[in-house]
Amino acid sequence: MKRPLGQHFLFDKSILKKIMDCSQVTPDDQVVEIGAGTGTLTKLISGRARKVIAIEIDRRLVAKLKERLPTRTNVEVITANALKFPYESIKGKFKVVANIPYYITTPLLFRLLDFKEKIPSITLLLQKEIASRIVASSGGRDYGVLSITVQLHTRPALKFLVPRGVFSPPPEVDSAVVHFKVSPKPLFKIQNEQFFLKVVKTAFSQRRKTILNSLKSFEGIKQALLQAGIDSKLRPEKLSIGDFVRLTDALQ
Repeated sequence: MKRPLGQHFLFDKSILKKIMDCSQVTPDDQVVEIGAGTGTLTKLISGRARKVIAIEIDRRLVAKLKERLPTRTNVEVITANALKFPYESIKGKFKVVANIPYYITTPLLFRLLDFKEKIPSITLLLQKEIASRIVASSGGRDYGVLSITVQLHTRPALKFLVPRGVFSPPPEVDSAVVHFKVSPKPLFKIQNEQFFLKVVKTAFSQRRKTILNSLKSFEGIKQALLQAGIDSKLRPEKLSIGDFVRLTDALQ
């Protein structure tokens, strides 16, 4: 059975248990599960956490979910769109554990990071390609805007790969579990995060060009590169986050 909203169901108990182990959920934790589906993962979370807030957009699945969890008094099931849900309404901090529809991965991750002060960690089952981009370091072709944006506020780690055959129905791609340690403050000292991200996005919009040519629209770029100690002939993917921080500061 496949949701009309793009979800594939994971029933393999050993993999679900590995996801739980990666999440580091304890009996003291409040957990938000996004895309609760049929409740297979929900039941495992509720056995470890103090409270589970299970968010599901599909009303038909919500009805089945409530039927499956009648004795789980620590589970609150909410019918809602996770991209629009008011996470500020949740009292206290909460961890996030989820097997989400892959097409909402990036917007959902950015939405959750808007509440980084409330979320100590996020554990997501993602498309393998997206997971590789998220954890990539400078120098590789997977490294880019997504890598840098996520790593400004989290320390993501790819924990293990999940083959497509363990889903019902199987997706067309392999998957991976990524655990994010979330920091309420930027992990790098940035004077102006908005301007920093503008520079990064501009650089990677023309990633085949040198950093000097890709950022030629910024006044004083040649002098800023010199001041930051960056070779102007390098391509954007060769610059670390620290390099971009120094370059942005020099441009300002």
